[in-house]
Amino acid sequence: MNPGVIAAIAYGILAIIGGIMGYAQAKSKVSLLAGCGCGIVLLISAIGQMQGQPWGLPLATGITIVLMAAFVMRFLKTRKFMPAGLMLILGVPALGVMLSQLIA
Repeated sequence: MNPGVIAAIAYGILAIIGGIMGYAQAKSKVSLLAGCGCGIVLLISAIGQMQGQPWGLPLATGITIVLMAAFVMRFLKTRKFMPAGLMLILGVPALGVMLSQLIA
């Protein structure tokens, strides 16, 4: 399993957990749908990468960039570490690993 797969799985699981927590705490259906939807797409892209599909890594990278952009906007708006700051801090290394695999 290459580092891009591990990064996609880890960030996908975090997105799903975050979506579920957002719904549990704030009854936010948007958090649930966005978190679970993006997390599932990240997990699917990891499966694609493991099967040697050329779309797996670019898809994971794109979803991670979209999530990070959304979390930057949310952090700037709320100035709260949870959940946006945490997801940004955890997203930076995941994105770095994906980009390094994509470029290599």
